[in-house]
Amino acid sequence: MSAVPKPSNQSERQSFYEKIGQASVTPLWEVLHALIPASPKTPCVPAIFKWRELHPWVIESGGLITAKEAERRVLVLENPGLRGESRITHTLYAGLQLILPGEIAPAHRHSQSALRFVMEGNGAYTAVEGERVTMSPGDFIITPSWTWHDHGNPGKEPVIWLDGLDVPIVEILDAQFLERFSAESQQTSRTEGESIARYGSTMLPLDHKTTSRTSPLWSYPYARSREALASLANCEAPHPAHGHKLRYANPATGGWAMPTIGTFMQLLPKGFSGKSYRSTDSTVFAVVEGKGRVTFGDETLHFEPKDVFVMPSWRAYSLHADAESVLFSFSDRPVQQALDLWREEA
Repeated sequence: MSAVPKPSNQSERQSFYEKIGQASVTPLWEVLHALIPASPKTPCVPAIFKWRELHPWVIESGGLITAKEAERRVLVLENPGLRGESRITHTLYAGLQLILPGEIAPAHRHSQSALRFVMEGNGAYTAVEGERVTMSPGDFIITPSWTWHDHGNPGKEPVIWLDGLDVPIVEILDAQFLERFSAESQQTSRTEGESIARYGSTMLPLDHKTTSRTSPLWSYPYARSREALASLANCEAPHPAHGHKLRYANPATGGWAMPTIGTFMQLLPKGFSGKSYRSTDSTVFAVVEGKGRVTFGDETLHFEPKDVFVMPSWRAYSLHADAESVLFSFSDRPVQQALDLWREEA
């Protein structure tokens, strides 16, 4: 006959916990509800980074350290709930990078994938695997994992862009690698615009073979994205929560442009008042044009051009446009979808 366990008092339990703890063992029943909550719980909080406040600090940093000395002169945007962790959400890093006229940010490569979204200035470039990509405001540019890249500014004005990287994802997998190039910058070995010529017109080279889940089209110019949104707005009514929204795609596969970071552009018509929406992917937004507000519960964040704001996982919010507005955004949705974890509620 099996023995029936007798209820233990708290002191007996604590003694047991201390005994097994010496062998790095812990009871699941003491942590189960924290490990598997009824709905997502995150220390990330909704937050907005105002351009009018950040811009002077970014420019000031240019007088404190050179791009060469810093390697990357960036002001990291930290979620207020994750201070000191160099991340804007649990899974994503974001920062504002400055490169001044005449500077070069030295070449290196790393296992993390990166996106650049140009906020201000013309004339700078990023070079990826020997091909230069000239930057203009609103452009979305990809630096694939483990590709050599450097930045330069032969122009006449400072250029600032928003960096987005999957640093926390790579960190949690213990797959972080960095290698510095043997010279300050790469030799240009490919014609500028080559990737757009090959992959930017819904056509593929006859001999193309897909070898990476990252898009072979590294630059998505804003002029094309904006035109696509305007055409979409002329064809259909806005989505009740998103307005007119498109995702950037890999032209070789039709999948995400980046394997770990989903990227989007959306247009909110003037007067748009969106319905409440939430999803499990925390999302970072950068305001390209217009002004409006994002509301969540009883709180409201007002946004203007070049502001950056973040909405955490499973936090219901709604978007409202006081003027026609365009928003770029990125999130970890590709990872969640690949693992069958992503869900939304509108």
